[in-house]
Amino acid sequence: MVQNFREPQILEIARAEGKVKVEDLARRFDVTVQTIRRDLTELAEAGKLERVHGGAVLPSGVSNIGYEDRRGLNSDAKSGIARLCARAIPEDASLFLNIGTSTEAVARELLHHRNLMVVTNNINVANILVANPDCQIVLAGGILRRSDGGLTGDLTTRTIEQFKVDFAIIGCSAVDEDGDLLDFDVQEVGVSKAIIRQARTTFLVADQSKFTRSAPARIASLRDVGAVFSDAPLPGDLAQKCAEWGTEVHIS
Repeated sequence: MVQNFREPQILEIARAEGKVKVEDLARRFDVTVQTIRRDLTELAEAGKLERVHGGAVLPSGVSNIGYEDRRGLNSDAKSGIARLCARAIPEDASLFLNIGTSTEAVARELLHHRNLMVVTNNINVANILVANPDCQIVLAGGILRRSDGGLTGDLTTRTIEQFKVDFAIIGCSAVDEDGDLLDFDVQEVGVSKAIIRQARTTFLVADQSKFTRSAPARIASLRDVGAVFSDAPLPGDLAQKCAEWGTEVHIS
C-alpha cells in the first residue's frame, strides 16, 4: 500500500473517536467521498481499520487495543458517562470497579463521595481513589497484568467472592447486537462474572465505540445489568430489548 498523507491522520481520528465517517472525512480533507472510500479500503486491506456502513472503525479481532491507546480513545465521552454514572451512586455505598479506562473515569468522579468502600482488581482505580480519604479501598489479589494494571486469576475471583456489595460498575470491550457483553481475556471475563454475581445491582459504562466492536469471550447480557450508561442512543433494537429486560438506559 502506498500511503498518502491523509491515512495517518485518518488513523489518529479513528483512535481518538473510535469511528470515522466517510462524509465527515471528505469535508475535513476537502476531497470527494470516493477518495475517502479508497483511503478506508486501503487501510482496511492493511488491517488498520475495519469497514462499516458509512465509514470505518478500529479493528476488533481477538486481541484488544493497546492500553495507552484505549486511555485516549473517546476520553471526553468517557468522562461524561462517568459523571452520569457517579451521580447514580449514593454515598455510604459499597461497590466493585473492574478493569478498564471507563471504570477509571468513574473512579475520578467518585473522589468527593463520602463513606465509600470500593473493591477493585484495577490498580489504577486504587491509585485514583487514594485521593479520597473517605473511601476504604480493597485491592483484590491476583496475577498483575503489567500492560494495564489489572489483576486476574483464581485468587482475584476468590477475593471478590468474599464480598456482597451494593453496586458493580463494569466496563467491557464490546457489546454485540444481541446485547451480549464481550471481552478478550478469558481470565478477566471470569473475574467480571464473579463481580456481577456478588453485586446487588450492576452498572455498565460503555461509550458508543463498544457497540461497533467485537470480542470472543462472553461476560454476560445487558439483561443481567441494572443500567447502562453511554454517550449515544443504543444501536438497532437494543434500546427496546433493554426496556423489555428492565435494563435502564442513561445517555450522557
